Amino acid sequence: MPATNILANMFVTLYNTEARRKGECVVLPTSKLATDVLKTLQTHNYIGEFEHVDDKKGGKFKIQLLAKITKCGAITPRFKVKKDGYAKWEQQYLPSYSRGMLIVTTNKGVMSHHEAIKSGLGGLLIGFVY
Repeated sequence: MPATNILANMFVTLYNTEARRKGECVVLPTSKLATDVLKTLQTHNYIGEFEHVDDKKGGKFKIQLLAKITKCGAITPRFKVKKDGYAKWEQQYLPSYSRGMLIVTTNKGVMSHHEAIKSGLGGLLIGFVY
């Protein structure tokens, strides 16, 4: 079985399904990290409800879409960011300061870069959405 970048696959599926104006999508396979990323997207109202379906083959997510995602993607390699280093990455991945968020995995879990800045945390960049 080829190694798949589960996050990259998930972001591509979300983006393509949004572009086709569909109300929901199915993403497979799944991972714990992908679950945390979806929770973060949900918290910030980029997606609606999502459900993890265990099909004994890696699982899948059923995700309700809210037509809020203009662009999203995984960031590879996963760059390390210090707690005061987010501005450079915002310029690179986001259209404007007030729009979108970088998704960061920190030692306190997965969160948006806005939360990481508030908490004074650095981490690894894993994706972006706007």
